[in-house]
Amino acid sequence: MDNQKQPALQKTLTPLMLWGLGVGYVISGMYFGWNLGLPEGGTLGMAIATFIVIIMYSTFTFSYTELACSLPKAGGAFIYAHKALGPRWGFIGGMAQNIEFIFAPPAIAFAIGAYLNTLFPETNTLVFAIGSYFIFTFINILGVQLAATFELLITVIAVIGLILFSSLTLPHFEWSSFQQNSLPNGVSGIFKALPFAIWFFLAIEGLANVAEETKNPQKNIVLGFNRALFTLVILCVVTYFASVGVSGWQAVVFPSGATEASDAPLPLALSKVPGLSPSLIKTVVAIGVFGLVASFHGIILAAGRATFEFGRVGYAPSFLGKIGEKTKTPIYALIFNMMIGIVSLLTGKTGEIITIACFGALTLYVISTVSLFRLRKDHPKMERPFKVMAYPIVPFIALALSFLCLISLAIYNPGLFFIFLLLLFIPFLGFEIFLYRKNKKALSFS
Repeated sequence: MDNQKQPALQKTLTPLMLWGLGVGYVISGMYFGWNLGLPEGGTLGMAIATFIVIIMYSTFTFSYTELACSLPKAGGAFIYAHKALGPRWGFIGGMAQNIEFIFAPPAIAFAIGAYLNTLFPETNTLVFAIGSYFIFTFINILGVQLAATFELLITVIAVIGLILFSSLTLPHFEWSSFQQNSLPNGVSGIFKALPFAIWFFLAIEGLANVAEETKNPQKNIVLGFNRALFTLVILCVVTYFASVGVSGWQAVVFPSGATEASDAPLPLALSKVPGLSPSLIKTVVAIGVFGLVASFHGIILAAGRATFEFGRVGYAPSFLGKIGEKTKTPIYALIFNMMIGIVSLLTGKTGEIITIACFGALTLYVISTVSLFRLRKDHPKMERPFKVMAYPIVPFIALALSFLCLISLAIYNPGLFFIFLLLLFIPFLGFEIFLYRKNKKALSFS
């Protein structure tokens, strides 16, 4: 389709900014969400699920980097699936990506509200959550360089916060606490814990969506993905042991006297450390907000690009594919995503929203990896500045584990899987009826 008259996205992102975005997209997963998997899997079950997920993300990220460097476009998985598998699968891959990126921020907004509520208990959690949407959507509208610079700053602060948290809790680590009730639901608990283990790394693939705004993307996207993943794996392992080892997994799930799971596990762990002053705990909580904001802000950025690309190529209303003349950012896509996010917030279901986002992510991973295999077969001479090592073994592992996780989530969350399918296939029916059958040639862009 002809987009020559559209203002172009600006190439301003450097390798350091990409590291900040890659870590920032994900780092909220260290501050909350993962603890919701502990009642399902216990310490051991959650640890095994996390190990599976680390292998999955390591192999998938290398595979996805090949695609991002070969086709550096804002649409990410949508573009890869469209070129490899055609418009229908391109639409499904793009919708899965939209579901992941649009539903992840509301879950993070809940946690922002929960953390801030520990500092300002007189203010309703939802007020903080909705306010965050307006503030950080506005920052994203102002410009990608400003957004990425801000993301880098708050990501560095968030990493420092995790280091500070670990330095306060690890001296009090005890194996006896860590091993308490380690597998409460048996082997099935491992599979039930998978979506919350995925939350540790969910959305790192969003780096591909800013490839069009990256200086020398064929080189710098590789650096961004690799450095970000390495950082996140270390933070994941250290945070998990530092949190659960203080007083057992139940202490970072349920506040004292409560039966409802908390969205603020790190403050709960700190509260079990003897001798810590309340002011120091509040300091760590305040820094923790930066970690949540880093992911919230970063995923809003990536989601805006994914929705924008859908509008730009005619798979969604055309206004979503327009760029601000002055800001050179996808204003309408950002505002549209914010509206859906706020509606999701009103449901009050953090765990369910996380699971739906994971369904979108895993569907994206499966389709993207299949696209890699198809592109290698059908387009062997396509320029590939980066090639995944040990092909086809590494992408096959990524595909197998992604599919395993997707099936496991569907088996243990049938109701949410049904909702995900509705979110995926109702728009697909509209695409099939109103776009694809009537306008096949116009949809065959490269």
